[in-house]
Amino acid sequence: MYKILIVGSGGREHALAWKFSQDHRVKQIFVAPGNAGTELSVKTENVALETVDELLQFALKEDIDLTIVGAEALLVEGIVDKFKEHKLTIFGPDQKAAQLEGSKVFAKEFMNKYGVKTAAHQSFTDSSLALDYLKTSAYPIVVKASGLAAGKGVI
Repeated sequence: MYKILIVGSGGREHALAWKFSQDHRVKQIFVAPGNAGTELSVKTENVALETVDELLQFALKEDIDLTIVGAEALLVEGIVDKFKEHKLTIFGPDQKAAQLEGSKVFAKEFMNKYGVKTAAHQSFTDSSLALDYLKTSAYPIVVKASGLAAGKGVI
């Protein structure tokens, strides 16, 4: 019987917990920190844990068989690397690969370097230069901050 830890608080984590709860081989599902939907799922318990170290200690103590990470910030922080150092089974990109999600500038430079088709882009650290660029750009145009935005970073 498996014990599963799902890390995150969104709809993705709720869907994972719901589906895993249907498997007869799954004994217990923990969702950290979880949400109102995961709180109601069968075999599921929300746990108020948020840091990599808290989650690692919990996984070791509870003898978790599989951890699935949906929380992008923890992936960028290196949760997968840390769990693997302790020989724990975890699903998600390591810290280096998570840079693709954590930095829009890194992702665009990566795509350019390896010939992945992507929209034209420009990066700025000075807002006045960015505004000047917008004045000469064709519309429609997308503006994104580089960094984690929980899926809400486009204007």
